[in-house]
Amino acid sequence: MNKENANKLWKIIQKTGDELQGVLPDHPNHPKGRNPYAHVALCIKDKFNASYKDIPDEKFEEVLNFIEFLKKNPN
Repeated sequence: MNKENANKLWKIIQKTGDELQGVLPDHPNHPKGRNPYAHVALCIKDKFNASYKDIPDEKFEEVLNFIEFLKKNPN
């Protein structure tokens, strides 16, 4: 992904993490609470098999749609 798109995506990931703060369900592996920013980044990595920076530019809209899905489905 080019630098401009990667920067845009990172800002969206941060904003989504802000919105998910305190919303993610409890998990036994995270007794002090879950990190919503890491959650979003890890979900993207799992879905696209790459870090958000390494996803092709052609999939930018698809990543945005997936982030919207994560907002609506914080499990």
